[in-house]
Amino acid sequence: MSDTIAAIATGPAPGAIGILRLSGPGAIAAASAVFRPAGGRPLEESRDRQLVYGSLLGADGAVIDQALATISHGPHSYTGEDTAELQCHGSPMVLTLALEALFAQGVRQAGPGEFTRRALLNGRMDLAQAEAVADLIDAETPAAVHQAAGQLSGALSRRVQGIYDALVDLLAHFHAVLDYPDEDIDPFRADTIRTGLETAKGELSALLATYDRGRYLAGGIPCALIGRPNAGKSSLLNALAGYERAIVTPVPGTTRDTVEARCRLGSVTLRVIDTAGIREAADEVERIGVERSRATLEEAALVLLLCDGSVPFTAEDAALLKEATAHAPTILVWTKGDLPAAPLPALDPMPPVVELSAKTGQGLEALAKAVERLFPSGGQGAAGELLTNLRQAQAARRALDSVARAEDSLEAGITPDALLTDVEEALSALGELTGANLREDITARIFARFCVGK
Repeated sequence: MSDTIAAIATGPAPGAIGILRLSGPGAIAAASAVFRPAGGRPLEESRDRQLVYGSLLGADGAVIDQALATISHGPHSYTGEDTAELQCHGSPMVLTLALEALFAQGVRQAGPGEFTRRALLNGRMDLAQAEAVADLIDAETPAAVHQAAGQLSGALSRRVQGIYDALVDLLAHFHAVLDYPDEDIDPFRADTIRTGLETAKGELSALLATYDRGRYLAGGIPCALIGRPNAGKSSLLNALAGYERAIVTPVPGTTRDTVEARCRLGSVTLRVIDTAGIREAADEVERIGVERSRATLEEAALVLLLCDGSVPFTAEDAALLKEATAHAPTILVWTKGDLPAAPLPALDPMPPVVELSAKTGQGLEALAKAVERLFPSGGQGAAGELLTNLRQAQAARRALDSVARAEDSLEAGITPDALLTDVEEALSALGELTGANLREDITARIFARFCVGK
């Protein structure tokens, strides 16, 4: 990381403010070369994090905007390196010209997530905190914001570190007894190991149990719209998405494949998947669509079973309801509320029912409340302590499995030196959560989802 990087940190569309970020050993000098302070004092002589007003210059030295600039010397900066930031008007052309001027100073274009990656490699944050940066940028609900902000402040890392430290203490005690037999050290007893392993197992199980809620906060709840053809599934998807995401016609069977949209419903983010109407397929294409509908149903965390409310509830509807409730929490949506309504069925047990019209919007608020009751925004655990992605969950699962193997070995009478090998594997897995064991392939996957300038 001996080079200096720069990037436009704001979006590509015109806006009120545009920001360029620089990091590296030449960041302050490069920023000073393209910024002329109004007071005449060179930018590099200003105090850290002090905003300075002046002129932004192009590669030819001509003024291209009036701007603000600030510098921060490492290690007390976001990346841990010398950094600079230029704030100008949000003209894409001004930002491009300013970036070209920086390139003329020997600065290179930053890659996706490279600023945060440098912060990680320089010890300014750990891997869990780096992932929280991307989660915070993508957050669509208050609960998702609070979770990402808590993780960014280190809540998840501290929870993991507590488990990690307790297991390290077990290993350290064993090796101390082994290496210093003549010292006055408490003996390493089976009940000591058992207590430590039971505690770690319980804490890891509780941590792993947070994954479903954490991934739903970060990525949205997978929600399947199912029902017979022409029940209003595509119309509801469009109403939730706020635009014509799916084709809607009066012809039954128009939807032949799954169609997905990310939607905000009340305080909940849904990944809504519109499916082909489930019925006996009339042709091969529709048969494939129905198969995909059933596959979507099996993977859903929430099912909205849509029934045409203008016609009586049928045996097919009842069969679909039974199938849906066997897979996930299900809400019965009585559609086409703008038409004369058929009576609601008397079911035992009765699922949550919402009557609505996707055409008029009537009932959408009631649907939001029904979903919020099934997936409340509150929950156990402090903000930031949830596992939010598959990588984290897999690392926690490996740690839990290793501790469980060590526990089984203890009960089987295996000697401590052998069973503590499993404890070491648990520590290695926990290290992947925070980046204590930093692997290049893991970091490459993580930062691939970042945008340039972050």
